[in-house]
Amino acid sequence: MPVTVVRFNLVAPDATPAELRARYRAAVEMAAYADAHGITTVQTEEHHGVANNWLPSPFVFAAAVFGATRRIAVTVSAVIGPLHDPLRLAEDIAVLDLLSGGRLVTVAGIGYRPEEYAHFGADWKRRGKLQDELLETLLKAWTGEEFTYRGRTVRVTPRPCTEPHPLLLVGGSSKAAARRAARLGLPLFPSAHLPELEAYYKERLVEYGTEGWTMMPAAETPLLHVAEDPDRAWAEHGRHFLHEARTYASWQSGDIRSAVKSAATTVEELRAEGVYRILTPEECVAQGLDNYVLHPLSGGMPVEEGWRSLRLFGERVVPALAAG
Repeated sequence: MPVTVVRFNLVAPDATPAELRARYRAAVEMAAYADAHGITTVQTEEHHGVANNWLPSPFVFAAAVFGATRRIAVTVSAVIGPLHDPLRLAEDIAVLDLLSGGRLVTVAGIGYRPEEYAHFGADWKRRGKLQDELLETLLKAWTGEEFTYRGRTVRVTPRPCTEPHPLLLVGGSSKAAARRAARLGLPLFPSAHLPELEAYYKERLVEYGTEGWTMMPAAETPLLHVAEDPDRAWAEHGRHFLHEARTYASWQSGDIRSAVKSAATTVEELRAEGVYRILTPEECVAQGLDNYVLHPLSGGMPVEEGWRSLRLFGERVVPALAAG
């Protein structure tokens, strides 16, 4: 059975607070529907100060999802580590781990937007050192024992329930990220299909005498939308996918590696490119993917269209995938 994911970043250009409230409520209800229909994971993420209302608080959203569900995991992919207070983040993740019974997966990256560092007054040039401190602090904090933090003795309570600690992966596409993960004995989550980075990580595991594993995105990880009539859906809603694709591409320099990076400038180019795919249920099943990532509210997609896509996915795609 492939991994099935419903992704939410709550992007909604020019939305009013009332419209955002409805979208947030719908996302939580969609997560509950996904949980009831055997979908594996809710994926969410973090960006700050974006005009199109990109979600800035993934752990708050995760808490709402956990309150509405019983089985589904929530992956935060990724939290921008250096923007967070390490002790507060350790507490928040511990509480979410307890609330969810261990269903939270956190991927910690360092981000790629200097504007976000400026937003929080964080030093962009020290982002590697800040990330090291964050990860080391989380691992010490979750033991429940006293430790030295910035020259003072601290203790974080409560302890999480997951042993040895909540699932924490190091995200990124650089050798520095792979070294960091290997040194701390943490799993690596490459931001794209990068077998050469996995090989480098395994070499560093041997060097540091630690153990770890890689959660590698597949060579193809398209963002999916399911519709009875893909031509209609592209004509009516392609602009929402294009908005998100263009926003995301505008943040990334040439050396950023991403599984969902798009170079399209028009809806027609986007459709031909295949990073975003609108498919019938039968076409979706026939993709033969390792990971099926549904993006029902992409780029300001109307909530009712998002529900149509999710219901087709939950009622016609997921059962077919489970049947093999």
